[in-house]
Amino acid sequence: MMTSKITPGQWISPESGKTLSHGDVLKMAAEAGTVLLGEQHDQAAQHRWQLHVLAGLRALRDDLAVGYEMFPARLDPVLKRWTDGDYASEAAFLDDAEWGTVWGFPSGLYMPLFRFCRQFRIPMHGLNCRRPLVTEVGKLGWDAIPEAERDGVTPALAATSAYRQYLFDITGGGSPTRKSQGPDDPAFDRFVRAQQVWDRSFACRIANLRNTPTAPLVIGIIGRGHLEFGHGTPAQLADLDTGPVVVLLPHVDSHPPAKGIADAVFCIDAHEDG
Repeated sequence: MMTSKITPGQWISPESGKTLSHGDVLKMAAEAGTVLLGEQHDQAAQHRWQLHVLAGLRALRDDLAVGYEMFPARLDPVLKRWTDGDYASEAAFLDDAEWGTVWGFPSGLYMPLFRFCRQFRIPMHGLNCRRPLVTEVGKLGWDAIPEAERDGVTPALAATSAYRQYLFDITGGGSPTRKSQGPDDPAFDRFVRAQQVWDRSFACRIANLRNTPTAPLVIGIIGRGHLEFGHGTPAQLADLDTGPVVVLLPHVDSHPPAKGIADAVFCIDAHEDG
């Protein structure tokens, strides 16, 4: 059914504008190879939505793995010890996971997701790279980085004009005080290259999980700016040929979602606490 009114609790297809059933969305996602769940990092309601989707997918698939933008891949041994139940306290886990260093948001926003993975023994993986790589590629470009220092990340597929425009718009557009005055301005290249290191890192880690004999359904917990409109990580995953990808986003706007922003969006009450 086509909807012109945004009602919390609805799934909507941005392409058609029609409402979708919860079961149909979960079935579509469960049949994919990768499901990317977007977020605004500081919004508790959006993390609760991610947890609900994760729980729904766990009911349909036993073979899940969850990748987190929040952790660099080097911390995978710590994440395995957590899901294996080896930590006596959450504080000890967060300390070993260097939470206060690798991520700047309260751990309480993410602990329900981490607890769910531990309870069901769902493998957790870091999708991020070493932070200096982002700065180095942004400043110097990929060709200046020796392969041994690329942290397992391959050079990104070049940004399209549409992606450059998207990034320019979400970072302030043509403000008079801005150094770069347009998406194709060479002054904007450094930011685009840096953003694409993250896009590609997330995609490479997911590809590594998918390219195994018993490839799991990989759930990516990633900021929405890396996912919208098929840019960012979805484009890099397509370049790496990882199989079908479904992008699901929370939607808090009172207006219908833009066409192409995701495969489906879930409407969250903008006034919901957190």
